[in-house]
Amino acid sequence: MTKRNDIQIPVRAGRVLGVAIAAGVAIRLASAFAQGDVVEPLPAIHDQVSYDALARRVLDGFGFSFATAHWPATPAGEPTAHWSYLYTLYLSLVYALTGGHALAARLLQAVAVGVLQPWLSWRLANRAFGRTVGLTAAGITALYGYFAYYGGALMTESFFIAGVLWTLDSACALVASGREAKLRQWLTLGLAAAVTVLLRQVFLLFVPVLFLWVFWNLRHESLVQLAKRTIAAGAVMACLILPWSVRNYFAFGQLALLNTSAGFAFFWGNHPIYGNEFIPILPEDVYGDLIPKELLGLNEVQMERALLERGMGFVKQDPVRYAMLSLSRAKEYFKFWPSSESSLTANIVRVGSFGLLLPLALIGIGAERLGRLAPQADLRSIQLLYAFILFYTLIHLLTWTLVRYRLPVDAVLAVFAANGAVALWQRFAGANRAL
Repeated sequence: MTKRNDIQIPVRAGRVLGVAIAAGVAIRLASAFAQGDVVEPLPAIHDQVSYDALARRVLDGFGFSFATAHWPATPAGEPTAHWSYLYTLYLSLVYALTGGHALAARLLQAVAVGVLQPWLSWRLANRAFGRTVGLTAAGITALYGYFAYYGGALMTESFFIAGVLWTLDSACALVASGREAKLRQWLTLGLAAAVTVLLRQVFLLFVPVLFLWVFWNLRHESLVQLAKRTIAAGAVMACLILPWSVRNYFAFGQLALLNTSAGFAFFWGNHPIYGNEFIPILPEDVYGDLIPKELLGLNEVQMERALLERGMGFVKQDPVRYAMLSLSRAKEYFKFWPSSESSLTANIVRVGSFGLLLPLALIGIGAERLGRLAPQADLRSIQLLYAFILFYTLIHLLTWTLVRYRLPVDAVLAVFAANGAVALWQRFAGANRAL
């Protein structure tokens, strides 16, 4: 049964959800075992080498630094704020408990996200479109090839996807509760948003959109009460984020809210070296060569700000080129076809994952726009899902994009893909009955 402020599930549907979750855990465990106990730069998950090295450095008592000069432009032994603090601490803790075994971190992560991703997808889809779509979304999320691959990779992607789904679900549950919403629901929203931001700072850009959506849908409630609850949610976020701001101030002598990746990404992603056509991955040494020599003596926070300023300068100098370059990123962002530059495995995963998800999602969106919704569908939740898809996509089209940056959008598109799959099934079943 579906309530406006919470979600319950009948026993039979619960068994189906349990099967989906079990399948999600199994396929992610297989990925984790395949990647093994050695951390190496595998295709599309090169960053796991950095996270592994940084976690071991923290565990050895050297703090957030690298033993040798490291990407993006971090000298040996110097502090860095480029990487997710939360994920680094997760790896350090697991290594401390298991004697430094990367496989243990992979397996623990695979189990956690194997449960969380399908379960949260079910909650979102069930609220948006009803029970059948919810169970279908759980199945799609459990078996999605990209999610399985990253489920075993020592990078932020898998936990971040779960964090995005958790935050969206918390917001939807809060709005569905209306004036009956409890303080704990606001605190949960603040906690979910903070954890997600700590995994990937880019989500912070979406937080104002999220709260504006909450305010709009609760606009008939007491403004004083809304303000108090919002401050409470913000306080939770501040308690989790500000300690790292303090750490950055003492490490660099300057205030940096969280991570220092934005300026580097915007500078590199919009450099004139591309012309009008974005290239997803350049040779690694090229990125270092693009940094102006006069900036190399700056610390990481100073360099990030200087690079962001120069990146903005690229846009001001030639806004037409910037517009064309941003449009060209769509080809990589929405890539679902096989490519000669990719391995056979990568092509199979791409076509078998996003190549199937995208058309089903478009069908599901079309069915929603035509008003073919279950009576228990929640239009407000659907609107929030649209907002995330559009906003998050726009962020990466305007800055820097890779296929893995699209994966949180894939997780939300899975809700619409499930709606499309159910719509197709109902149409097919109806046609058979007519025959």
